[in-house]
Amino acid sequence: MSDPTKPDEPKRPGFFQRLFGQDAATAPAAPEAPVERKSWWRRLTEGLSRTSSKLGTGVTDLFTKRKLDGDTLEELEDLLIQADLGVETAGRIAGALSKGRFGKDISPDEVRAVLAAEIEAVLAPVAMPLEVSAAKPFVVMVVGVNGAGKTTTIGKLAAKFRAEGRSVMLGAGDTFRAAAIDQLKVWGERTGVPVVTRPQGSDAAGLAFDTVKQAQEAGTDVVILDTAGRLQNKAELMAELEKVVRVIRKVDAAAPHAVLLVLDATTGQNALTQVEAFGRTAGVTGIVMTKLDGTARGGILVAVAAKTGLPVHFIGVGEGIDDLEPFAARDFARAIVGLEEA
Repeated sequence: MSDPTKPDEPKRPGFFQRLFGQDAATAPAAPEAPVERKSWWRRLTEGLSRTSSKLGTGVTDLFTKRKLDGDTLEELEDLLIQADLGVETAGRIAGALSKGRFGKDISPDEVRAVLAAEIEAVLAPVAMPLEVSAAKPFVVMVVGVNGAGKTTTIGKLAAKFRAEGRSVMLGAGDTFRAAAIDQLKVWGERTGVPVVTRPQGSDAAGLAFDTVKQAQEAGTDVVILDTAGRLQNKAELMAELEKVVRVIRKVDAAAPHAVLLVLDATTGQNALTQVEAFGRTAGVTGIVMTKLDGTARGGILVAVAAKTGLPVHFIGVGEGIDDLEPFAARDFARAIVGLEEA
């Protein structure tokens, strides 16, 4: 038994401490295996799987052991319209498919290849990156209906601009909803970006004015302004959006330099009405299509491109910060019909 009057003798170093200079309990843990980061192509194909599955199954059912005749072409058009590609695009694809093949056997793979080529032809002219001009700050205003994903899109755009080395400031212009203000604050913290806010119920135009003014004074590269979600058929709310644009121009006559309309792919053909209404009110310059992973009607992007000719800058296929990417026509066209990466 040890004598309590004597100090404890130091313990003899354990084996691991003698070997490594530290106790095994505090030895560094073996590094965890890195989590595989999915490629954009994989995320895109998985996100569009509901649409591609519907189209792919329909094409296989239509063209397995069947000649290309009038009835088959009509059924194909119906399939494409149901996927929201639009009547015009469906007719164009059916016409392209019938050239030199009418009355002949045709395989589902050949049909999918023609589909992809025709869809790419529609999308290629509108697949344009969002170019940040020399204006400082470059003011981006984000508009759209309730629930389209505007605030999340703004956070993801802020992360992209920061990754490019640009300074960014956000304006929490959806002053109707406290949750929207809080959500933008979270994105600001996450991306290391300042967020200009006012109490819920404040004047949205005044918030926009303050944000652009502060960004000018701070020498900020990019300003992204959130706006309240509004239905395109609510005249008073659309008039308020016009007011926001007018007030911004008191700070910079050329602003906003980009007006991005966020469209929810799950809304289908209603997206065309939104483009028309917001284009008339806010002068939409480009489109961001979100929630393509939540619908079997992802073809609406093709219909919007064919109808409006507006640039499509980004598409979203998930909630992750990396699930918003610049739009590439060929990748989208091949993914939506279930073909492999080109």
